[in-house]
Amino acid sequence: MNAKNARAQAVDTIQRELTAFSRRARGRAAELHPELSLVAYSILDLVRERGGCLATDLAEQFLLDKSTVSRQVGALEKLGYLEREVDPGNRRNHILRATAEGEAVARKAESRRREAFQSRFADWTDDDVAALADYLIRYNLAQ
Repeated sequence: MNAKNARAQAVDTIQRELTAFSRRARGRAAELHPELSLVAYSILDLVRERGGCLATDLAEQFLLDKSTVSRQVGALEKLGYLEREVDPGNRRNHILRATAEGEAVARKAESRRREAFQSRFADWTDDDVAALADYLIRYNLAQ
């Protein structure tokens, strides 16, 4: 097999494996909380990571339309995991922040995800895990 074909085959394999990873992640979201989708968990995580953000920031980050973000934020608010506060810089906007309950649920989910990853990497070397981490960072930074 020539280098061009080998690269194309490797890219196909990467795409297939990342798709399988995404499907597994969506399936695991229901295990973490039966009422929350993977998108809702991702939104809660990003709001926590940033210490608060606007709904438009979420739509931009996740490449979602505003109505999808609105539904997910509404579900998180209804469960008591997110709250809105008026943006002092622009009173027409609302900053979304995780509530204490949202923080607790997110920490618990994060712990479960970490355990699942630790289990999957149990027979990997530290160098292999570090290399994958570096590759994923590089991949996600690419435009």
